[in-house]
Amino acid sequence: MAVVLSLNIAQRTVPVDYAREGATGIDKRPVDGPLEVRAPGAKSSGVSSSGVIGSGVVGDAIADKANHGGDYQAVYAYAREDLDWWQAELGADLRNGQFGENLTTRGIDQTHARIGERWRVGTALLEVTAPRIPCRTFAGFLGRQGWVKRFTEVARPGAYLRVLEAGLVAAGDEIAVVHRPEHDVTVELFFRAVLTEADLLPRLLEAGDSVPPEVVDLVHRRTAV
Repeated sequence: MAVVLSLNIAQRTVPVDYAREGATGIDKRPVDGPLEVRAPGAKSSGVSSSGVIGSGVVGDAIADKANHGGDYQAVYAYAREDLDWWQAELGADLRNGQFGENLTTRGIDQTHARIGERWRVGTALLEVTAPRIPCRTFAGFLGRQGWVKRFTEVARPGAYLRVLEAGLVAAGDEIAVVHRPEHDVTVELFFRAVLTEADLLPRLLEAGDSVPPEVVDLVHRRTAV
């Protein structure tokens, strides 16, 4: 059975010199739940009509709202299995939430999840929309030289999710895959298409409106599709 091991949030942003906005909310820590998850609105709007700022997890702080949060990046999930792999690779302990994920999971393969796949988590319905793209804030937080390159090479990016039905989520909740699209556009394929294999970009359109609009625009710009 796939489960949520921990629900993680940043209760405030922290000033740092390695982040674009001069602050970051990447340092997420496990909290006692449940917490509400809901659609936060368009990424660039800052505050949506529902009054939620940035993150889809109520109470979670985000500093760079132009590049993080919003409907298509409302919730970030990362697998404990992948954290354990990195733990062995780096020779360092990695706690739940260490990669800035809201949901640390066990028992679900995020790398090969399909874009548009839907998960029932607690009372919320979430949809897989995109991989995490590594940035300098991620590298700076971990304090690892060459981290962006290494994370890209390994291609275990975790999955961003949008909220189709608001609800409550807590550690221990089962993750049930309730819909899997017929296409084969996976999180890994999406990741490689954007970062290392541009010839794959047109295939992202097979996933329809589950793909973030800015990525659809990117595909059109790069391929004239």
